[in-house]
Amino acid sequence: MTGTLRPARVESAFRLSEILSALSYALDITEGQPQGHAVRTCLIGMRLAQTVGFPAAERGALFYALLLKDLGCSSNAARLCSLFGADDRRLKREHTLTDWSATLPSLAYALRHAAPAAPVWVRAARVAALATSERGSGRQMVQTRCDRGADIAAMLGFTGPTRDAIRSLDEHWDGRGLPAGLTGEAIPLAGRIVGLAQSVEVFASGYGVEAAVGVAQERRGSWFDPVLVDALRSFRADGDFWSAALGPSPRTHLAALEPPEEVRLVDDAGLDRIAQAFARVIDAKSPYTFRHSEEVAELAVAIGRAIDLEPAELRDLRRAGLLHDIGKLGVSNLILDKPERLTEPEMAQVRLHPAFTQQILGKVAAFAAIVEPASSHHERLDGRGYHLGLPGERLTAMARALAVADVYEALTADRPYRAGLPADEALGIIRGQSGSALCPESVEALVFEESRGSRV
Repeated sequence: MTGTLRPARVESAFRLSEILSALSYALDITEGQPQGHAVRTCLIGMRLAQTVGFPAAERGALFYALLLKDLGCSSNAARLCSLFGADDRRLKREHTLTDWSATLPSLAYALRHAAPAAPVWVRAARVAALATSERGSGRQMVQTRCDRGADIAAMLGFTGPTRDAIRSLDEHWDGRGLPAGLTGEAIPLAGRIVGLAQSVEVFASGYGVEAAVGVAQERRGSWFDPVLVDALRSFRADGDFWSAALGPSPRTHLAALEPPEEVRLVDDAGLDRIAQAFARVIDAKSPYTFRHSEEVAELAVAIGRAIDLEPAELRDLRRAGLLHDIGKLGVSNLILDKPERLTEPEMAQVRLHPAFTQQILGKVAAFAAIVEPASSHHERLDGRGYHLGLPGERLTAMARALAVADVYEALTADRPYRAGLPADEALGIIRGQSGSALCPESVEALVFEESRGSRV
């Protein structure tokens, strides 16, 4: 094509740990945690494993369970938001600071967070409803989260030990955890390590190492395996370790902890699997985006094929389509699922998601070729898009194709404020934006492909 930019290609064969540690930052923002939470959890968990003599042959499974513990985190965001009428990210963040297995702290949590903008009597009524009609919903949400995370780990090629650790990370030593109520050594040791490590990270990052060790000690024998808590106490004074784990660049310390026999290189097929797996994480955030990423990817590739993109570009375009909305994991479901028109402050939050996409994918060297198209899907030819306001001449062919695919899929899919539009009506709207907002060549390619039903 003439008059459009083409990004440079990068070679494949990257370390799986580097890719997944970077993408774990998307899971962090979904959980309402500061970016780097999962990486720091991994550093703490691997130190615990070393201290208690965790079997060397199983450390690779633990390493990836620690990094990917929150793979299922988006699956309960919409339900949690709906139940409490509150920001799911804040709910998740505060939940990690609460002893939710005890009645009084759990009740206090509900009273603080249910319908926070409503009058007191409305909030009290909502809590009462949660305590009666929604009894058991917490266990159900944790079960969904754990199962979803384990399933996505399987998509990535991880075996039983990694998946079992992800499933059991919220089980407690005394049997009062979720979802299965496992007790003591019935909980996989890897799951016990992940559970302790994630709590320690939250408290250490927010309140300091001594506070984190104090919480672990308080919950020794209830939440946590006593042997693991004692192991944590044995390196509480290791300043060098905590400076590395809680410092500004925790990812730089991961490579030294990755078991040498578990170092995996990822080829093109592996990158495709990773993009597909994280698309599942993205689309689970809202019931209105079920299969959105996969549909956009499919549409974008059909457009790209029609405008004669090269095979390598089509592969990159598919990955960009699968991951273009990874930044939406950082947007509250109060906004994503709102049935009314968004306020300007809410729209400002939505407009941040391409920037989040750029930041997250920009950490992944293997995805260098897709950062621009994935993060530019809301840019317009006239420069009036977001988040950078780029003019058309600065948008690649892939970015232009992806923008058209994203608009069309959004128009034809159900949204909280309207039903999906018929294809002919959606195509008419898109043609109306051709030349001003959307690339005419990509628009006509979409019209042609949809008219002949040629998508594969």
